[in-house]
Amino acid sequence: MKKIYLLFATLLFTAHLYAQNNYEIQVYGAPTMDKGKTMFELHSNYTLNGSTTSSGPELPTNHVIHETIEITHGWTSWFETGFYIFNSIGSDGRTAYVGSHIRPRVAVPESWKWPVGVSLSAEFGFQKSAFDANTSSLELRPIIDKKWNKLYLAINPTLDKSFAGPDQNAGFIFSPNVKGSYDVSKAVALGLEYYGSTGPFFHYDPIQQQQHQIFIATDLDVSPDWEFNAGFGLGLTNSTDKAIVKMIIGRRF
Repeated sequence: MKKIYLLFATLLFTAHLYAQNNYEIQVYGAPTMDKGKTMFELHSNYTLNGSTTSSGPELPTNHVIHETIEITHGWTSWFETGFYIFNSIGSDGRTAYVGSHIRPRVAVPESWKWPVGVSLSAEFGFQKSAFDANTSSLELRPIIDKKWNKLYLAINPTLDKSFAGPDQNAGFIFSPNVKGSYDVSKAVALGLEYYGSTGPFFHYDPIQQQQHQIFIATDLDVSPDWEFNAGFGLGLTNSTDKAIVKMIIGRRF
């Protein structure tokens, strides 16, 4: 009986350790916001098939809508700041303001003429324990991208760190994101996006305890003032929500 209890406690801890944050499902490109410009974005994500039972203090994710407001302002040609307001909509007490993050980001200036785009963001803030057991966190996101004619590739080898919660002593969690797309017309690009979380850096977890998602996605480019991205994602491991739809709409001012 004691062994069963210890096994249950271990699984419960693991569920806390890699609880998903499906609020902002996006692979970043390297360019920052133009100087003096402000972007307002709405990230809308709906979990078609997620967890149906609570994991410790965290509420289940099945049939929940996440609405995130992101406001980004460009201060110079190479520096921007983003601010996030996370919200959840769902039954059984899952409708709430979840938390907020701030994200400064710097980019290598185009005048340096590097062969690839490069930038670095540092996102930090808080979230309620009912939605993420790790209530204070930092994300370091290096961003590398490149466009070859109609083909685009972006890589975000992200590191996550918790300061309050079950992961606070786990070190940095490796959470890579990758995007590849192809311009099928001047206005439409189709591609694949990958989102993962493999566990503490250089001490990765067994595959079914990791998170891996693949999204089929499209980007529309109908105006330099607007941004649109939508996709359908499938979870590939037991620790990942199995089906999610997402949409991002942004407007520059």
